[in-house]
Parts: sequence; C-alpha cells; structure tokens
Amino acid sequence: MNKRTIGFLSGIAVFFIIYLLPLSGLQWAGHMCLALTLMTVVWWATQVAQPAYVGGIYLMLLIILGVAGPEKVFASWTGSTMWLVIGAYLIAGAAKDSGLGERIAYAFLIKFVRSYKGIIVSIFVLTFIMALLIPHPWPRAFLLMSVMTVVAKSANISKEDTPKIGLAVFAASCPLSMVFLTGDSSLNPLAVADSGVNCDFLSWFKYMSVPMIIAGILTMVLILLLFKPTREISVNVEELKEKQKSLGPFSEKEKRTAVWLVIAIALWMTDSLTGINIGWLTLIVALLMSMPVIGEVLTAKSWSGVPINVLIFLTSAIAIGTVGGATGMNAWLAKTILPSSVPTNIFLLALLIAVVSIIIHMFMGSVIAVMGVCIPAMVAYTAPMGISPLAISLMVFSAINIHYILPFHNLAMLVGCGSDAGGYSQKECIKLGVPLTAVVFIVVLVEAAWFQITGLV
Repeated sequence: MNKRTIGFLSGIAVFFIIYLLPLSGLQWAGHMCLALTLMTVVWWATQVAQPAYVGGIYLMLLIILGVAGPEKVFASWTGSTMWLVIGAYLIAGAAKDSGLGERIAYAFLIKFVRSYKGIIVSIFVLTFIMALLIPHPWPRAFLLMSVMTVVAKSANISKEDTPKIGLAVFAASCPLSMVFLTGDSSLNPLAVADSGVNCDFLSWFKYMSVPMIIAGILTMVLILLLFKPTREISVNVEELKEKQKSLGPFSEKEKRTAVWLVIAIALWMTDSLTGINIGWLTLIVALLMSMPVIGEVLTAKSWSGVPINVLIFLTSAIAIGTVGGATGMNAWLAKTILPSSVPTNIFLLALLIAVVSIIIHMFMGSVIAVMGVCIPAMVAYTAPMGISPLAISLMVFSAINIHYILPFHNLAMLVGCGSDAGGYSQKECIKLGVPLTAVVFIVVLVEAAWFQITGLV
C-alpha cells in the first residue's frame, strides 16, 4: 500500500475508534463532530487527496449525519470572511498581471541593492511593502521570485547560492503576511473569525505589526547567519535597469490598478470610521475594477484567479471551529487535553499556547486545520480568565503560522519548495525551521507584552 491508501484507511480507523470510545461529558453531536474532525485532520496530514476534496467530504458528512444544519456548517458564507478572500484574490491578480508589482520591485532594487546581504534585506522589505498592495502571499512571493531570478542572473549567483534567495522569498512571507489584516486574505481573517471578535484593519495593525516585524527581522537574521554565500556577490545594476526599461512606460492598466489600490488601502485604513466591514469593502473595490469607464482592470478571465478549492478548504476549516463550538467539542477538548488550571501569568500562558500549538502543528501539518482545532479550544480554555478571545487567537495563530520544520507545515514554504519554484529543498527548510522554533517562543512573549501595552489583555 502507498502513503495515500494508508492515510485514507487510517482516517477511517480513527473515526470508528473515536466514535466507539465512551467519552464522558460529550454529547452525541459533539462526539460525532470530534470523530469526523480527527478523520479529516488525518486525511489532511497524510495528503490522501487535495485538501479541498477532503474538506468538502467533511462539510457534507456534518450535514448528512445530522451533526449540524447547513446554516451552521456554511456560516462562514453569511459573514464577510469568504467574500474578503474572493475580493483579495481578484485585487492580487490585478496587481500582479498589470505589471505594477514588478515595476515597484525593480525600482526598489535598483536604488538600494548591491550585495548578497542587500538582496536578502530587500526581499524582506519588499515583502513588507507588497503585503499592503497584494493581499495574498502566494502571488506576492512568486512575483518577487520572478524578479529575484533576474537579480540572481545579473549578479552571476552560483547554483549553490540561488536556493538561498528563493528560501528567503518564501520564508519572508510567513511573518510579514501577518503585519496587515489583508496581508494574507485567507489566514488572517480566519484568525479573527475563529476568535468570535470583530477586528478592523487598524486594530489588527496595532496588535500585530510590532510582533510580526520582530518575527520578520529575526527570520532574516537567521537566514543571513545560516545561509552565507559561497563567494562575494555583486549585483549588476545596469542589467536590472535594462529589465526595468523593457517594461516600457506606465500602461493605462497599471495606472488604473494603482488608483484602485490607493482607494482600497484608504478604505481598509478607515473601516473603523466608516463602520463598513473590510470584507465588503475589499469585494466592492474588486468588482468596481471590472466596470467600464472607472475600472477596465479585471476581465471575465480574472475570475479564474479565484481558486474554488481554497474557498472550500477555508469553509471546512472554519466549520471545525463553528460546529465544534455549537456541539460542545471545543470546550471538551480544552478540558481534556489542557492543564486543569489556567496559568494566571500572561507570559506563562503565552508559552503554554506556543508549546501546545507547536506540538499539534508538528503532527497535523496544515496551518488552517491546526487553527480550526487549537484556537476554539484555547479560547474555551482561557474564557474563565476574562482575556480577550482575540488575544488568544492571535497568539495561537502566530505560533502556528511562523512555525515550520518540514515544508508541509506551512503552505507558503511548500509552494516554494522545488526547482520549479523557489529552488530550495526540504533540507534547507529544515536547516532554517529548527532554530526558527526558538523565534516562535520569543514572538509569543513579545505578543504577551505588546498586547498588555496596547490594551488587548
């Protein structure tokens, strides 16, 4: 039997084991929800099929078996989260396809980059800048990778050193995608949704900017220390200028895209003043970009950039939290797997959150899946303390999304792995990921202190 078959049968075995176990304090609906959730997690972890297929089966079984009704299973679609994701994918596609993102990258590199260290630093700076302009890490990372490929060629970087550049591109996207609420249109809104607390654009930035910038700097320092170039590298600026020149003058599409990006950013930053949810704002901006006269940026083909598989996967991940809460599964898990007493010291609590999240993440792999299990359980666990569920959710999310050892632990690292993407292998990922675990603990402690300063806890 191959790995997929073993994983498939293991998931079914887990379902029946959990279902047949006498679990005290858990009603039938919660018991069934737990069995289905763990079966789904095993299937996700062992990659028996594309994650959306597995997630779709989970959603259907919840309804067919009577665990929850469609209104609860698909509750994520009645709010703004899924519509934010759709709008963000459309805007990200426009920024990438118009050539605007590439033009910004070349302008920055020509002005500031001359050495290997400069290349690595520029990757993190550009990732930070573009996290505000392109609301999804994957198109952002691949756009930067295409530019860095030209940089590597112009600097005559060796085959041994090229993967180090690719690793930096995709590693930078993990912490820096969390600086802005729209930096990762899939995961960041999910962390908010799982907390059950509303969070606008500026509030997210207030709470997460400092911890994630520190996380980004520490990640960058690790890369510079662990992945030194085999020889001195000097960037050929003239070659980059030629590449920039080949882009030609600003096209009408680029200008229109730039205007709409400015409008989008302005609306995101003022959502607390307008009172309009950031999800609805993102979607309406994306839709207006298709209109004649004022738009003409997005076309019918642009919809192909909105992956239905990601939407179904997200729906299933959110359903773990919503259905788990409604059936009592989340509270039971918190009571069962966590210490009986909650640490009263916020720093000890942060360390406990990091340890539990990392351990579960090591086995489950999927960031979204771990969020779906850990965040609701931790929120339920800490409820007696009166701490904001948003603070708990953000700590769990940070510990999970920054952490990885193998590529499958974070999709951003997984999509960049291989010669056709970032050029790095599992070996380089492990070399960075192991010491990066220490960074996770530093970051959650910084968050504990920062959340106190900002009044979140």
